[in-house]
Amino acid sequence: METHLEVRDVSKSFGHVKAVDALSLAVPRGSVFGLLGPNGAGKTTTIRMVMRITLPDSGTIRLGGVVIDDDVRERIGYLPEERGLYRKMKVVDHLAFLAEVRGLSRPEARRRSVRWLERLDLAAKSGAKVEELSKGMQQKLQFAGAVIHEPELVIFDEPFTGLDPIATRQFKDEIIAMRARGTTVVFSTHVLPQAEELCDEICLINRGHVVLSGALDAIRARHSRHALRVVTRAGEEALRAVPGVAAVRS
Repeated sequence: METHLEVRDVSKSFGHVKAVDALSLAVPRGSVFGLLGPNGAGKTTTIRMVMRITLPDSGTIRLGGVVIDDDVRERIGYLPEERGLYRKMKVVDHLAFLAEVRGLSRPEARRRSVRWLERLDLAAKSGAKVEELSKGMQQKLQFAGAVIHEPELVIFDEPFTGLDPIATRQFKDEIIAMRARGTTVVFSTHVLPQAEELCDEICLINRGHVVLSGALDAIRARHSRHALRVVTRAGEEALRAVPGVAAVRS
């Protein structure tokens, strides 16, 4: 499968702390790719380097074979972990503004904004100020802002944090729909079941290093002998408390 996003031998240090150390990954075109790891593993730093928010100390990052510069970056949609919105703007105006910043004409920006608000069940709030929205609704607004210009690559940094189950399902359905349209999706998470549900390939990193990477099915096959299926009357919390248990799925 053709590589769409390539990160090759990328390193980044902040003072004496090496956040990312000679990291390489290849994201296939039209796939959903999971960047996994515990908090502090280097996921967000890697994403920020792809977006040129911070520059790598060494290594190269390419999109479609071209080194990412400010022009190439316009082909990427990005939902950062830190949310930032203009709280006094009306919801529909804010989304249209984000679309215009991405190069859409004013009429097209407005049309797409209305469509996305309907799609994410925010139409009733279109005339409200952003500050009147719940945190989950604000996250929906930023999600729409990241994809409204129909980028070829979308990067979501911990997109499901703080969402209720309904909004989480909406985001997951949208990600699946993007893949069906041929969009490449990268999202970071420290929650393995999210990656297992959505991803074609994953890269697990820790302390800035790649621990494992590849197609999810192949990784499952290689490591399945380390998984146990247990039938018990004990609750999930009791199972999690057992020494050596890494995760419990019911």
